[in-house]
Amino acid sequence: MAVTRRGAPPDVTYDVTVIGAGVVGAAIARELARHPGLRIALAEAADDVGEGTSKANTAILHTGFDAVPGSLESRLVREGQAMLAAYAAESGIPVEPVGALLVAWDDDQLAALPDLLSKAERNGQDAARLLGAAEVRAREPHLGPGALGALDVPGESIICPWSTTLAYATQAVRAGVDLLLNCRVVGVGSAGEAHLLTTSRGALRTRYLVNAAGLHADTVDRMLGHDAFTVTPRRGQLIVYDKFARDLVQHILLPVPTALGKGVLVAPTVYGNVLLGPTAEELDDKSATGTTAEGIAALRERGHRILPELLDEEVTAVYAGLRAATGQDDYRIGAHKEQRYVTVGGIRSTGLTASLAIAAHVTELLAATGLELSGPRDLEPVRMPNLGEAFPRPYQRADLVAADPAYGEIVCHCERVTRGEIRDALTATVPPGSPDGLRRRTRARGGRCQGFYCGAEVRELYERGAEMGTG
Repeated sequence: MAVTRRGAPPDVTYDVTVIGAGVVGAAIARELARHPGLRIALAEAADDVGEGTSKANTAILHTGFDAVPGSLESRLVREGQAMLAAYAAESGIPVEPVGALLVAWDDDQLAALPDLLSKAERNGQDAARLLGAAEVRAREPHLGPGALGALDVPGESIICPWSTTLAYATQAVRAGVDLLLNCRVVGVGSAGEAHLLTTSRGALRTRYLVNAAGLHADTVDRMLGHDAFTVTPRRGQLIVYDKFARDLVQHILLPVPTALGKGVLVAPTVYGNVLLGPTAEELDDKSATGTTAEGIAALRERGHRILPELLDEEVTAVYAGLRAATGQDDYRIGAHKEQRYVTVGGIRSTGLTASLAIAAHVTELLAATGLELSGPRDLEPVRMPNLGEAFPRPYQRADLVAADPAYGEIVCHCERVTRGEIRDALTATVPPGSPDGLRRRTRARGGRCQGFYCGAEVRELYERGAEMGTG
């Protein structure tokens, strides 16, 4: 197994190379690793897994209730939701089945709810039902005035997206996948029966190629001579409120969706915070992940109507993510047999939920293009460190602290992150590539002081661990 951040790629011809180590790319690499005998590379332009869209989303495990019935997305989200729920339970990824309420605030939205219920039922969500204003108010007493009704979707859950991507990548690497970080693909040519990838770290040869490059999937697709879709980055700004706000909301509160997406929601997180967002801003710049005063003001205005008391709570952080919009109502997944190439484009906000099902689907497409696969094997399970507040954290476990006092030494007091957790992250199979990567693995520096108190110590621990690392 190998995780490399520096140096040229190994001088070998891979059987399959997956471009992009977001949640979908990592899931595909993991699925391929279940088939013994394949030499697999997972190439990522950034210095860590999950550095793109996968790290900055609303962290919802969707049911797919509002997907287009009969679409590929609908099928893969439905299948993926069950697969990921089971995988999370096995791997220690925190999931909380809080359910969702799709709230109607005017007569037009109220009139749209029966059609949304019908769509939910066609997507297999038979437990969904319509609620009147009184029941909505009883379920969510802090809701703003004027709610006329809601669609109840009890199967919606919240999840830790950081641990999910990391779990996939960890299993893939332990099963023999080469994870090549800081390895941006800038050109695709041919070398006999193989693709010849020009990367920021040198040449890389591969027989089969999977494009899971997220925001840059259209760019890679054009390198292979295709012009089937264009990715337009859609920025979503979000506000993270302090843990004291958690008791204000019991469900994921969704608006009636529009053509631009699911709209601004209020949702609890598994970390104990409350999210407000996202915006939906069509941009040209695929690196524009900054927040804006206008965007935050718009969110606060929407939040005031949904949950007025939320605006009185302290803000822990604001952030923005870019979604890979293509102007289509479905994923853009397809195989090009003559090129031994599979495109995985247009994976929107449901990609986290569908990731394992997408991986299985892509593996089937690769087999249809000629890739010989041995029978799948079960991979050695992974157990991720718990980042969720609904489950015991290391500092709360007397058995861990007794066995190793480092789990009782709190470094980040806002998020109650211990020295033992930081040490474990720095020595893990896929260690962080930056202090931000360490935060996603432990929550250190992610609390209300945003590292003001613990930042220097956390950075020192990170740098000390990075100096001891290799690759």
